[in-house]
Order: sequence, then structure tokens, then C-alpha cells
Amino acid sequence: MSASETVKRPAKAAPRGPKQQGKRKQVGRWLPYALLAPAVLFELLIHVIPMIFGIWVSFFKLTKVFIANWSSAPFMGLGNYSIAVDFNGAVGQGLLQSFLVTCGFTVLVVGFSWSFGMAGAVALQRKFFGRGFLRTLFLIPYALPTYAAIITWKFMFQKDTGAINYILYDMLHLPGDKPFWLIGDNAFAAVVVVAIWKMWPFAFLMLMAGLQSVPTEVYEASSVDGAKPFRQWTSITLPMLRPVNMVLLLVMFLWVFNDFNTPFVLFGNAQPPAGDLISFHIYNASFLTWNFGSGSAMSVMLLLFLLLISGIYLLIVNRRSKRA
Repeated sequence: MSASETVKRPAKAAPRGPKQQGKRKQVGRWLPYALLAPAVLFELLIHVIPMIFGIWVSFFKLTKVFIANWSSAPFMGLGNYSIAVDFNGAVGQGLLQSFLVTCGFTVLVVGFSWSFGMAGAVALQRKFFGRGFLRTLFLIPYALPTYAAIITWKFMFQKDTGAINYILYDMLHLPGDKPFWLIGDNAFAAVVVVAIWKMWPFAFLMLMAGLQSVPTEVYEASSVDGAKPFRQWTSITLPMLRPVNMVLLLVMFLWVFNDFNTPFVLFGNAQPPAGDLISFHIYNASFLTWNFGSGSAMSVMLLLFLLLISGIYLLIVNRRSKRA
């Protein structure tokens, strides 16, 4: 056989020794921790360390007198907490009023946002002309920058030049005088409307994604058996969306209860009592009165309340899932 006819075969790689295999195992063992390290570091710097510092501040009388030398602030123990829960005092009454307003605000916003999101997701589940355009249109409030959207609503709620009063009283000719929407008791309705407008597209997006996993054959079989749309919704849609709703309702509750941007942009620092949400109330108690010890105590109590509600909710949901 000539040299041109010889076939060159690739040389086999030499088998790896035990040292090389050991090094590879060590790298594979530490690789997940190395990849998680940046996320853990930023979580510590952004959330955990400030939270621990806030808890530490809540035990001191850190006011504007000691802000220049905060390490010299006198230790109060649970004094800030006792003042916050003393509902006979001005601080406790204000916190209780803000808490009740926030509870009503959360129930309305979460309830209406979920209802609108569910209605939109079910209505756009089947294919028809223009469905893609409507899906995009419904997601616009969620895609808009928060501050720009709320400032637009603030202009719309103006008494004489706002679009809301123009539509209601100039176009529809409702009886009575044009109301002030951003002061007095009407402030609660204004902040609820804006929060629902911001939140319901998120519920719509999550529920619409969950409906993609529901087989269309199930609806077709139920329609053959004579099931009406409402019966299909109660017997098929809601049970199939239970895992999505479990997470969605909890996330919406936490976001809405902690909402700060909506009242801050709508009302500024002089919020009316009807729009005094608890996150905004704690901000004012800390940065307007310069009583960071009291504000930190309120923040810690809010954190404990949210953890308690979240734990009870998850416990109830898990028990129902096991029974099912």
C-alpha cells in the first residue's frame, strides 16, 4: 500500500488520570456556589443588611437631634413599638387609621384587578380577528413608566381642567358641582382607580399565560355535553388556574399593600387622610418628622404583619392542595 493510500486515524486521547478527574469534580462542586455568589452578595447589600439596620434603629430614639451623631442616640428598647401601638395617642391613632385605609384599599384593588384580569383573559382566550391588538392594548398600563402614568392621572383628576370632571359633568351633565378628587374623602376613590388601572394588566397577563396550558379539547367536550360558558368557567377554568391564582393573589396582595408610588405621586407630601396608605404614612413619619426610630418600628411591624398573612395564606393553600 502506497503512502497516499494510507488513512490517517486520529490519535486517541490519553485517559485522564485520577488527579484530573478529582480536579474536575471539585470545579463542578463549587461552580453552582460561584454562580450564585453575585446574586447573594447583592441581596445582602440591597435587602438583608438595610433590613437588619432598620430593625436595629427601631430600638433607639433616633430623631433629628441625634441625626448628626446617630451612634449617640439613646436606647429605647420597645419604646417606639409601644408608642406606635398606643391607639389612644396621636401616633397610634394615625397608624391605625392608615392601616384600615390600606386594608380597604388592598381588598378593592386586588379584587377588581383580579376580576378584570380574569374577564380579559377568558374573553381573549379564543382566536378572533384583532385579538393580538387587544392583548397589546390591555398591557399598555403595565408597560408605561409608573411615574409618568400616575402624573397623567393627576392632571386628569384636576377639578376645573381635568378630563374626569369634563367627561362626567360637561359631557354627561351629571348633577352637582365638580368635586375635588385629590383632597377629602374623594382621594380614596382616586387612588383606588389609579391602582386598579396599574395592577389589572399584570393579573391579565398571568391568567392569560395560565390559560394557554388548558387544552381546548376539554372545553369542546364540555360544550358537547351541554355545559354553558359560566359552567365551563367554574368547573374547568378556575380549577385549572388554581396554581396560578395561588401565587398571583399573594403577589398582588404584597405589592398593593406596600404601594408607595401611587399616593406619593398623586398627593405629594400632604396626603389626605382618605389616601394615607401605610407605606406612605411610614415614609412621612420618618422623613417629615425626622423620627427614624418610630418609622423603623412601624416598618418592622408592617414586615411582621405581611409575613404573618403570607404564612397563614400559604398554610391554608397547601392544606387545600393536599386534600384535593
